[in-house]
Amino acid sequence: MLSRLSLYPLPLLLFVLTAFGCGGSDPIVVIALHPSKSQIIYIATNDYIFKTRDGGQTWENISKGMSHSRVISMAIDPAYPAMVYAGTKGDAVFKSYDGGQRWTSLRNGLESNTVTSVVTQFVFDPRESSHLFVSTTMGVFESVDAGESWQKKMDGMKEVLMVVTLALDRTRPQMMFAGTSGGVYKSVNGAGRWEKANNGLVPPELIKSSRALGVTVMQVDPFAPDTVYAATLNGLYKTTDAAATWTRIGQELPDQMISAMVLDRARAGRLYIASRAGIHKSEDGGKTWKAINKGFTSLNIRSLAQSAIDARLFYAGTNGSGLYRSEDGGETWVPMPPLHGKA
Repeated sequence: MLSRLSLYPLPLLLFVLTAFGCGGSDPIVVIALHPSKSQIIYIATNDYIFKTRDGGQTWENISKGMSHSRVISMAIDPAYPAMVYAGTKGDAVFKSYDGGQRWTSLRNGLESNTVTSVVTQFVFDPRESSHLFVSTTMGVFESVDAGESWQKKMDGMKEVLMVVTLALDRTRPQMMFAGTSGGVYKSVNGAGRWEKANNGLVPPELIKSSRALGVTVMQVDPFAPDTVYAATLNGLYKTTDAAATWTRIGQELPDQMISAMVLDRARAGRLYIASRAGIHKSEDGGKTWKAINKGFTSLNIRSLAQSAIDARLFYAGTNGSGLYRSEDGGETWVPMPPLHGKA
């Protein structure tokens, strides 16, 4: 299965993944947690966006005003949390200024790409939240006015258009990493120029191929900014020299197709990965791993998020058995009420 799926264009694979095991409920594609109010959570499924104001006891469908395009990514403005962004499959970016009650289409600069573009991730400049980037199947775009207009930032990425994930160093925001359908690119000037950074990640014989290796998730270590993790369609990789070289880790993990990754914000070296084999945790930077799946009825995990308020509070979204919460750092998981709990 893995070798066959690795032939898919990466954005298409994201949708294929949500089809596995969808028995009881819609896949939980995105989990967005309010930065300062733990009771407020946003969830995107294949069809709708839901919001809870009471920690998940009741949910409200807040998709009114949006198109019927599937939501693939969401982000909450860290400085002004009432501002919420949603990235879609084929209909660019939507933004709400009032916590999801009303949505406005933001496509200035994305207009010519909305038919085929999938908006896969939002990344904010930690110095100014009105400055943000999106990764899309048509490349990287930048906005300096909170999404009102966008500019393509692909200088140096001639071989690759599909950009699936972005990561930046919060201590040095000019240093950015882009995970693409052809490996990793790095920028040291805020996406002004990109250079390939595939040494050890992509085999030399495939280094010129735009389909060499699909990267699905990237994260910069908050405790060691030269350390970056890259999850791919075929395993997990780590660099400790800002992407000069990469080393494969986690080869003992039961599923090498990773859907989500969290680097613990409270403890150095601790990371979590999610896949079709559940959630696994490492306490030593990826050298050793243990499964933390107690309480799940399905191990097919699609999304994973850690609270910005309580480092032991996690949420996991499955591909068919709903949303789960852990209050002990992932050691045990409890199912949450269904998303249609409030009209």
